[in-house]
Amino acid sequence: MSEHDIVDTAIAAGSFKTLIAAAQAAGLVDALKGEGPLTVFAPSDDAFAKLPAGTVDTLVKPENKDKLAKILTFHVVSGAAMAADLTDGGHLATLNGEALSVDLKNGAKINGATVTKADIKCTNGVIHIIDTVLMPAG
Repeated sequence: MSEHDIVDTAIAAGSFKTLIAAAQAAGLVDALKGEGPLTVFAPSDDAFAKLPAGTVDTLVKPENKDKLAKILTFHVVSGAAMAADLTDGGHLATLNGEALSVDLKNGAKINGATVTKADIKCTNGVIHIIDTVLMPAG
């Protein structure tokens, strides 16, 4: 288990610079450093790089803070959901109010994003690394 919270664990990993910058722009760092527990499906920098050019630059602008917060909270679930806790065909309620679908048929997929590394334990929850940024419907 990491001795760090979700944010510090992500910073130490070095491959979540975009996610951390987005969380700062959305004002969510304190929530992700909170008591929890939380489960974060964390898109890597490579996942953010797959978005259309300019998407991240647009989202981190102050006028898009609410939209960015809605996207980021779509990656966070209340409680510590380890990989073994996930159920094929199941759903997870996110902090933005929408649900994520779980597909465990070929590895683990969350709303179609592949989990590339699971069960990174933190002092206030767990991180699962995903290869795609999840976009909420609303």
